[in-house]
Amino acid sequence: MKAIQIKKYGSSDVVEVNETASVPSVSSGKILVNVKASGVNPVDWKIREGYMQQVMALQFPSTLGMDFSGVVKQLGEDAPSDVKQGDEVYGQASVFSGGSGAFAELALANKDSIAHKPKTLNHLESAALPLVGVSAWQALLEHIGLSKEKKILIHGGAGGIGSIAIQLAKHLGTYVATTVGTNDKQFVQELGADQVIDYKTQNFEDTIHDYDVVFDTVGGDTYKRSFKVLKKGSGVIVSMLEQPNSELMNQYGIKAVSFFTQVNRQRLTKLAEWVDQNNIKVNIDKTFSLGEAAKALDYQKEVHPRGKVVLSI
Repeated sequence: MKAIQIKKYGSSDVVEVNETASVPSVSSGKILVNVKASGVNPVDWKIREGYMQQVMALQFPSTLGMDFSGVVKQLGEDAPSDVKQGDEVYGQASVFSGGSGAFAELALANKDSIAHKPKTLNHLESAALPLVGVSAWQALLEHIGLSKEKKILIHGGAGGIGSIAIQLAKHLGTYVATTVGTNDKQFVQELGADQVIDYKTQNFEDTIHDYDVVFDTVGGDTYKRSFKVLKKGSGVIVSMLEQPNSELMNQYGIKAVSFFTQVNRQRLTKLAEWVDQNNIKVNIDKTFSLGEAAKALDYQKEVHPRGKVVLSI
């Protein structure tokens, strides 16, 4: 089978197309999938370049990729009873979660890392969803418990996570402000954003005040400035990138939360149900072929994609 692999850490020149990669063998608790599409995430190029090796060291050669959508080819023992050969599924096949890597024609996934894909989405859209969809779900529902009549600021609203978070927040009846670049204003308005702040020309902390929640997908200085817009004593900031800053928490009387996205079968199933019930839009910024994976990773790194980048397999 064809797979996208690296034998060492580095930039795009270390990415190889292996035309004769071994098909992963199916063991108990594993599911082999014919991959139809793979989602490209910022973490994928960071893994390629070795940024994550202190936390997650690769065994070389290693097949890249996490998110996928495809069709079940073979089931190992102890597979979920509702998953059958030929079923359309989506989820993660990262080597870090017991998989074989999603940038391949065939991928082995852990039984707890997949679920039936949304019926209303095609494979490209479904492959774009696992990491970003579960991230938004975990943040807004599990960590914040977002509800009606709250006001939330979502940083990076045009990105993969932000674009899903806007739609989820609106579904929950929340007033949504978001920061985006000039070219993405109309896009996030169409997703439902109530107030759009151009981070290139406006300081968000001068524009909005007394918000209940900030969901930060940007980090850095944006994270620190966000404390100023929250309600003192009850505001909450949830960040995908920054650890809670006790000095800022004490100064502003704010609760700060950070979390690591955990894509599992339960969350994927709930996410798919919500998508199907509410006709959620998954925006594909650009599609590459499997053989163009190196280009896709560079595009993800260098451009701020509107929504997601996907490999069609």
